[in-house]
Amino acid sequence: MGGKFFYLLVASTLIAYYIYRPLPENVEEPWKLMLLDAGFRSLIHAATIVEKLGLGHYMDVINLYTIATYTPPTSDEKVIVTDTKFGHVPVRLYIPTKQSDVLKRAMIFIHGGGWCIGSATMKSYDLLSRWTSERLNAVVVSVDYRLAPKYRFPVAFEDAYSVAKYFLQSSILEKYNVDASRIGIAGDSAGGNLAAAVTQQLLDDPEVKAKFKIQALFYPGLQTIDLELPSYQDNKNMPILPKTLLIRFLSEYITSDESFFNALETNQHVHAEFNHLFKFVNWSNWLPERFKKGHVYTDPSHRNFKIGHKYPDLLDPRMAPLLIEDIKLRGLPLTYVITCQYDVLRDDGIIYVSRLRKAGVQVTHEHVDNAVHGVITFLTGPFALNIGQRMANNYIEWLNKNL
Repeated sequence: MGGKFFYLLVASTLIAYYIYRPLPENVEEPWKLMLLDAGFRSLIHAATIVEKLGLGHYMDVINLYTIATYTPPTSDEKVIVTDTKFGHVPVRLYIPTKQSDVLKRAMIFIHGGGWCIGSATMKSYDLLSRWTSERLNAVVVSVDYRLAPKYRFPVAFEDAYSVAKYFLQSSILEKYNVDASRIGIAGDSAGGNLAAAVTQQLLDDPEVKAKFKIQALFYPGLQTIDLELPSYQDNKNMPILPKTLLIRFLSEYITSDESFFNALETNQHVHAEFNHLFKFVNWSNWLPERFKKGHVYTDPSHRNFKIGHKYPDLLDPRMAPLLIEDIKLRGLPLTYVITCQYDVLRDDGIIYVSRLRKAGVQVTHEHVDNAVHGVITFLTGPFALNIGQRMANNYIEWLNKNL
């Protein structure tokens, strides 16, 4: 009996040690977040083992989370939900039943997951789109773009862009009874990256007559040139999206070259001929003072970046929407940006807010001081986060007022 108790005590201690991790004092529902993070870390550890043993690909294991949270398209008295295709791209379509003869607002939503995991069919994304459709009496198109590493850049962008162009056709808007002047686009994380890139590219597309009235970006990743911004340094070990996982996502989206991953880790991935782009993410110019605390800016172009690998795709604006001139930002629509304090991508979003405002774009910036990356993904289940639900409600309220 004593031996069994001892082994139980040791096992319990190890499990508690694995689950527990120090978090900032103001983080909400810390034990829920610890349990969620422990689950993610377990997947990451399993993925690493599977890959090292040659039994499968790292991202296939991580994607088990996507599979586990799948929910079928389920219609009810308020919303008709179907899985279909716009062009060649799968989408989940939400059509409200209320006032079917009235012109409706519409949103295109693009899910996150580092371009490598995730799906429009995941329960939280399905719920967010359903809420949006119900509360706004809006048509919602949730995009299921193809994922890396099977499909690398620019495939995810091209899928999202293809859906946007397809939906914005006058014949399609008429089919779904959508008001062409009241259409928006949104996305979280990598989906926010894609939403921002699609919105930028549509400005110069002569084939598209209808334009987005708004764009909404949840903690987007918007640049790839400097992976040592203050938020990358301060939050590199925070739950859900540690810096190492972000770099793995980024490298899988671009190339299978392992040396490229190593260059990203050491921030030595930018060839000298692209040094002029660092001005677009110079955080000493673009970040408010409170986010600079404890950091001193050093011009990255003066570092030994010349040993890095030359991958121009990494610096393509379709990949890094921050890397464009201010003049090209001026035509962008009313913008809503959510950033989280304990997120490696925090500064990407804040720099974009600053640059958009300088360019004359009207921006609503909601900064959440007590949140980590990805909280909108946890809207359901026993570990649903209250802060994610509040964030979703704030987003829908903003849409209702501005779309």
